[in-house]
Amino acid sequence: MGPLSGVKVIEMQGIGPGPFAGMMLSDMGAEVIRVDRAGNVPASAPASPPSDVLARGRRSVAVDLKNPAGVEAVLRLVEGADALIEGFRPGVMERLGLGPDVCLGRNPRLVFGRMTGWGQDGPYAPMAGHDINYIALAGALAHIGRVGEAPVPPLNLVGDFGGGGMLLAFGVACGLVEARASGRGQVVDAAMVDGTATLMAMFAGMMHSGVFTDQRGTNMLDTGSHFYDVYATSDGRYVSFGSIEPQFYAELLRLSGLGEEADLPHQLDKTRWPEMKERLTRLVATKTRDEWCAIMVGSDVCFAPVLTYGEAAQHPHAVARSSFVEVAGITQPAPSPRFSRTTPAIAGPPAHPGQHTDDVLRDAGFGADEIAALRASGAVA
Repeated sequence: MGPLSGVKVIEMQGIGPGPFAGMMLSDMGAEVIRVDRAGNVPASAPASPPSDVLARGRRSVAVDLKNPAGVEAVLRLVEGADALIEGFRPGVMERLGLGPDVCLGRNPRLVFGRMTGWGQDGPYAPMAGHDINYIALAGALAHIGRVGEAPVPPLNLVGDFGGGGMLLAFGVACGLVEARASGRGQVVDAAMVDGTATLMAMFAGMMHSGVFTDQRGTNMLDTGSHFYDVYATSDGRYVSFGSIEPQFYAELLRLSGLGEEADLPHQLDKTRWPEMKERLTRLVATKTRDEWCAIMVGSDVCFAPVLTYGEAAQHPHAVARSSFVEVAGITQPAPSPRFSRTTPAIAGPPAHPGQHTDDVLRDAGFGADEIAALRASGAVA
């Protein structure tokens, strides 16, 4: 089940990018054990799984990390693991007695993945922050938005997930490959500011060559051009065009009717882009979204309707590819990417904190008397 089948990962409970990395690794077949806080264990067994999709596919053990016996229990789990991922501020794992030196001392092959916003060092490292702050400092947020308007945060997709959790999952996978060759583990320092900067690599080259400027909303890909933008339809919905290449732009002109208008400038004449955007805005507003789909779908315009998340899950293309699945009553993304032999799958719904404490400890070699002693001392719940 999945290309990472046989890999065991310890995930320290966190929010956002850490759980996203855990989900990615679990979806790819890794056995991920989440270490939850003992204080979060529900008083009684809930009737249904939590709705936290990012927590899907792993078992949970609840541990009091302020209890030395609880810390020792986690180190016992680390001894049998291939990787550990954590998303605390710099220094927290060390203060808990679970820093990389201690963990690698117990398991020299361990890949120790660390997820932070600012990184493990640097002047901002001790500060709190969130996605919006990290992508602001990394030089991404300033370029997202329309001309004359403030930058628009793209949800928390760029920092938390694209430049954060996915970067951590990639780093851990790279570390695992290297460890199998060298027999030695190492620390992976994944920072959202670094990952976001990496996502801006193409624009670094474009700025150097002068085809992308700091003036937000005036460039080809930032809503400055008329052929790469979204437009409102007559029914209050939206459609998207991405007709960058000349042959695709020719199709946009033909199928939209814009090509029938007089005095058309060259596609890349930036001085006429505002005027052309007004023309296309008027044209698109004459038809509904479905009517434009009937005209554009199947062509090379580079077109798609702008769908809500709920609509996306029901779209024929998503249905044909089984892009979404339902787990415990929640429609959610299926594992990706896809593999021709080792098919990824969701191992199960999200677990409640501590739901699998006894099973996890037993599988790690703890005896019944040891588990009972841990429970009696409050080290696990």
